[in-house]
This record gives sequence, structure tokens and C-alpha cells, in this order.
Amino acid sequence: MKQAIGIIETKGLVSLLEAADAALKAADIRMTGWEKIGSGICTGFFSGDVAAVKAGLDAGAAAAAVVGSVNSVQIIPRPHDDLAKLGSWLG
Repeated sequence: MKQAIGIIETKGLVSLLEAADAALKAADIRMTGWEKIGSGICTGFFSGDVAAVKAGLDAGAAAAAVVGSVNSVQIIPRPHDDLAKLGSWLG
């Protein structure tokens, strides 16, 4: 079964670290990578089953919002195989 992909984008690295810590503690997911986008925007990538990714990203977004701001949270339940060509962080 394919793993879901979860993406959380924050303003600042500290917010992303807080989000990642909370997400990984809240659910059985793994962090597959992160990117510094520019202008302080950081994006973290997670994978796992859909329910776990949803629970983890919900917890992560809540934690990140306490110390900074969350720009976006996205979950892709069944990513197409070609999506993996965009980056190794997609799992």
C-alpha cells in the first residue's frame, strides 16, 4: 500500500522544528526531509498511512502556531508514482 505524503510549510526554521517534533511524537510517521524555500519559509515532508499523517500534521501545525506561523498544511493520500521524480524527500 502506498504511503501518504504530508507537507507543512512554516515561517521560520524554529516553527518547522516545533512542528516536526510534535508531529513525530503524535503519530507513527517519518520525516522524509525538509527544504529552506527562502524569505524564512521552510517546508517539512512526512510519510505514513493517511490517518497517521493527518494526526501528525494536525498536532504539528498546532505546535508550530504557538511559536510562529504556519503557512500551509497539505496531505496527499495516494501520490502518483511520477511525483517521486520531484525530489528524494518524497519518500
